[in-house]
Amino acid sequence: MAAIIGTGSVAWGFQLPIQSQSTIYAQPWEAGSGPAELLEITQAADRAGALYVAVCDHVAIPRPSDDAMSAVWYDTVATLSWLGAQTERVGLLSHVYVLGYRHPLITAKAFNTLDHLTGGRAILGVGAGHLQSEFELLGADFDGRGPALNEAIEVVRAAFTEDYPTVGGPGAQVGVGMLPRPARAGGPPIWVGGSSKAAIVRAARLSDGWLPQGPPKMGVKAAIELIHATRAEAGLPPEFDLGVNCEPVYLGTPSHEVSEWTVVGGADEVAARLRRYVDRGMNQLQVRFTATSSAEYAEQVERFGTEVAPLLSV
Repeated sequence: MAAIIGTGSVAWGFQLPIQSQSTIYAQPWEAGSGPAELLEITQAADRAGALYVAVCDHVAIPRPSDDAMSAVWYDTVATLSWLGAQTERVGLLSHVYVLGYRHPLITAKAFNTLDHLTGGRAILGVGAGHLQSEFELLGADFDGRGPALNEAIEVVRAAFTEDYPTVGGPGAQVGVGMLPRPARAGGPPIWVGGSSKAAIVRAARLSDGWLPQGPPKMGVKAAIELIHATRAEAGLPPEFDLGVNCEPVYLGTPSHEVSEWTVVGGADEVAARLRRYVDRGMNQLQVRFTATSSAEYAEQVERFGTEVAPLLSV
């Protein structure tokens, strides 16, 4: 287990548009977009120095949940692999992979291979999942998803670090071959998503970083204190990748209507707003950009990397 963001550094990344189109956050231009636009934005992130681009995970959305969530959810590993083959540096994050939908060795195989093929750029973001009807559709245990996730993380971690792990089910005690090996020593970092107390403790004990899903009820300060206390109690290193979901960002003066909570302005103004998170101890900023097209979105990404990111480091 190891953090990947260096001490004193601040990294940034974002969940890709287009690949998931929930009505909660999708912008109008995304509905008519596809692979070309998705690649355009990802390659902009690659040039701009983003730590990662992220792809979500849903298998199938039973009606009527698709009314709010839509049915557009690209396959996580297929999409990350395709994007990884056409980029050079940017990390490839699942945000978040629902381990309960699959045997943990299937997840480990997929991300070991993704990491192997992309030169060590895979980041496994995991979560317990939330859509009960999808669990039922897939024959997965919704009520027991929390404890099952804890167990699955341990299996995946073993498969990341050992050529022949002895965990994963009947017969595994003899050791099961897991080749090819990941390019990154120790395998892809694991970040845990979720803002409940259980998710925060899970992240602290079992992972390399935390991916909040909105503000925790206990408050951000208390959540960070809980993470550090939990890791200290478990004898784990204090280094940890602490994420935060930032407000939407638009650099410059938008020609379109933006939400009242969008951070708008020049680089100094945007950086000053985001520095509040850095001052609280977060070192991984998940940013969202507002735009009217993929070209404008890509431009915002590149401007953020060039103009804002250098102002965020501690």
